[in-house]
Amino acid sequence: MAASYASTDVGAKLLEQKVISEDQLAIALTEQSRLQGSKTIGVILVEMGFISEGALGEILNESTGSKKFDLKATIIDAKLVKRVPKDFATNNKVIPVSFTIDSVTIAMADVFDIVVIDQIRRFFPPNFHINPVYAPETDLLSAIDQYYGYEMSIEGIQKELESSGKDNKNLDESQLKGDYKSPVVRLVDAILTDAVHRGASDLHFEPEASFLRIRYRIDGKMVQIRSIHKDYWSSIVVRLKIIASMNIAETRKPQDGRINSEILGRKIDFRVSTQPTINGENVVMRILDEKQSILSLDKLGFSEMSINLLRKLVQRPEGVIILTGPTGSGKTTTLYTVLNYINSIDKNIMTLEDPVEYHIPMIRQSNIKSEVGMDFASGIKALLRQDPDVILVGEIRDKDTAITAIQAAMTGHQVYSSLHTNDAIGAIPRLMNIGVPNYLMAGSLIGVVAQRLARKLCPHCKKEEQVTELEKKLFGPKFANITKTFKAVGCEKCNGGYKGRVVVAEILSFDRELDDLVARSASRKEIVSYAMEHGFVPMVEDGLLKVAAGIIDMKELIRVIDITDRM
Repeated sequence: MAASYASTDVGAKLLEQKVISEDQLAIALTEQSRLQGSKTIGVILVEMGFISEGALGEILNESTGSKKFDLKATIIDAKLVKRVPKDFATNNKVIPVSFTIDSVTIAMADVFDIVVIDQIRRFFPPNFHINPVYAPETDLLSAIDQYYGYEMSIEGIQKELESSGKDNKNLDESQLKGDYKSPVVRLVDAILTDAVHRGASDLHFEPEASFLRIRYRIDGKMVQIRSIHKDYWSSIVVRLKIIASMNIAETRKPQDGRINSEILGRKIDFRVSTQPTINGENVVMRILDEKQSILSLDKLGFSEMSINLLRKLVQRPEGVIILTGPTGSGKTTTLYTVLNYINSIDKNIMTLEDPVEYHIPMIRQSNIKSEVGMDFASGIKALLRQDPDVILVGEIRDKDTAITAIQAAMTGHQVYSSLHTNDAIGAIPRLMNIGVPNYLMAGSLIGVVAQRLARKLCPHCKKEEQVTELEKKLFGPKFANITKTFKAVGCEKCNGGYKGRVVVAEILSFDRELDDLVARSASRKEIVSYAMEHGFVPMVEDGLLKVAAGIIDMKELIRVIDITDRM
């Protein structure tokens, strides 16, 4: 009943304002019926890509006559939150945010769900008035996670394992498939949840001679979390293989798998890789959190000037835009964010990836399948027969891929790809080295973005200090007026003084003069000189600007960018 009420009201408003079409609403209603009303019509429309979360919020605000509630800017009374059980809050996407002597304000993803509003009444005095306000589902889940915490105790499960002795050392497949009474099953779930909660990008299970080491990669740095006796590794690795759909009997060769799960209210994908070692199978899991990784352009950390330049580049109708940097520098996140930025109903965007990491509505995404002869070069040719406007080629690895991608740009397509080079200008000699002729590059390349990811200083504990002599030297004469910088300290809200990461980048934009330099094989010195004269900001300078602004510290900049030539 609640679902149909909400569907009629929200759907009618969306149709009335021509935000969605009738067939889109019909599809969403069919999906809601299939899910038996477990999701609101608004959430389904957002997930299907028919409407943005912001547009949905505006419609709901207009319908209720209230403004969108900003959970991120609100400090909620923890005692008030506990009045509503966590399971109820998570399942229904609600959280109490304030109260008066006779009313309580509830932030909700669906302010029209009268059944949920009625159920909330039982947690408060009978005469209390329930005042629903709209908040985006992502903000609600984040707030629920923050105020309720997450219920797990790895230490408690470990003690249970140790006290149970040999009973949990070598469990068979049937005991590890879905028996949630098993401490091993609960331990694996607890570790996965803990890794997601801590914001890890990778999770490592590393067997040694007598113990199992567990490490997370957080903000680009490896952190040891705990150790477990090796006796339990055989059961743990079988459990991991079962949920990753791997062959549990195969231990002599590497395997790849994937886990799709919902953790802390978010859809999380784990890309799992096993590698035989002398101490047993090593397991590494890449954690893919779509809602945390596909951002808006202004959330990536680019400077305002770089964002404006990037927006200008993506407006050009044809040409190649290349992202460069080492593994783990955020190239994929930037590429997905740019695709999401240009994504619209009047564009046919197609991708060729190895593998597809995040799914974006309206974009046709394909995996490379080398075993059947579908590599990047042949895949691009197939994509060109699909009438694309924009093509993403996951990585340029060889001459055939590079030339095919450039030829696609020459026939009127916008092409995005990545390349492993140290800086933006280095993309030119790199393409030449793999066999791309100068005359093909000139006029086809429209921009190269080089980037690194640096850990941001924790805003809660960073400490201002005088600039040291080494820092003065690194800043150079251009930043001679900088007298103070911030340093990492460390508190309970961060990881050793750092929290989150920010892009340090440079963008090389091509024009006719630069094309001419490329066509006549100009030296790197000539290209750098021309670029600097026309507003090019090197990566090291972008990093120094972030140090001066207190976003990162000099120690972190030295870690991610080679600036030894300034020492």
